[in-house]
Amino acid sequence: MHKNLQCSPPELLISYSEYIRIIRNRSERTVEQYQNDLILFLCYVKARLEGLSTEPSDYVKIDISGIDEEFLKRIKPAHIYGFLTYAANKRGNKTGARARKLTAIKSFFKYLTVVVKVIDDNPAKDIDAPFARASLPKFLSLEESLDLLRAVKNDTVSKTVERDFAILTLFLNCGMRLSELVGLDLTDFDRDFTSVRVLGKGSKERIIYLNNACKEAVLGYLSERNKDTKIKDKNALFISSRQHNRISKKTVQWLVKKYLNAAGLENKHYSTHKLRHTAATLMYRTGKVDVRVLKDILGHEQLNTTQIYTHVSDESMKNAMMENPLSDISIEKGNI
Repeated sequence: MHKNLQCSPPELLISYSEYIRIIRNRSERTVEQYQNDLILFLCYVKARLEGLSTEPSDYVKIDISGIDEEFLKRIKPAHIYGFLTYAANKRGNKTGARARKLTAIKSFFKYLTVVVKVIDDNPAKDIDAPFARASLPKFLSLEESLDLLRAVKNDTVSKTVERDFAILTLFLNCGMRLSELVGLDLTDFDRDFTSVRVLGKGSKERIIYLNNACKEAVLGYLSERNKDTKIKDKNALFISSRQHNRISKKTVQWLVKKYLNAAGLENKHYSTHKLRHTAATLMYRTGKVDVRVLKDILGHEQLNTTQIYTHVSDESMKNAMMENPLSDISIEKGNI
């Protein structure tokens, strides 16, 4: 629950959360985010309908636990538009955060009108998502990627070099999400370590084929991992050196930041997710991977999510400009 909202959610919100968790198979993180967004929304609407303060600091005083279908029937599109404006002006939410809040609201009202049918009209159905300017993903260049791997190789202090090198190699080659990487089990790999089964968003499985670099890095790490006699999670691939159980997301984020700093890339604002972008970009630009194949490798549901990588490669556009037969004409050269 949001740190500033300690109120108990109403029964319909609790049942909705269970619905998207169990029936829709949403991740725990998504369930938590949606519930937080909807608690905030219901607090805002109650404040509007009852003439209460909508200042963020006053939301702790608002009790929404008793909200029922009669209350929900009073919610109009104007309240949703007002909430999105409030989220922007009072809470400083950017376009992405407001779009997620609207997605949660739309999903909640669809549940109320279609699934449990406790209300007849859906006030959110015709509300468009906030317009977002498409932003190109940040990624490491090929040379920066090599610098990052060299930083691990040249680490003479850490006792987890093989593990860390394998982690970065999988990120940069396979485009895994952080949650996918830390969730890898030994039993996910085939016998020859040429492919691995990955559990992605919504518990959807996909197969990622491993190139030589990934195979060698994983096998090199396993030769060191198998020397650890204190391992608690025997099936987990990546193990914490201190706790001897499955490595945490926080530890992976820390080690990625550590080696980015060692490679002199600390000012680029890269992260584990940027390494996923890097893998996708390098495959598309250098490997000339078809965007539909890339979609399956990354585990995207929609092709348009993957198509952003078709825009990050400016090399072909640069080459096209250079190939223009007028590209070398100038007065100074006297070739006109």
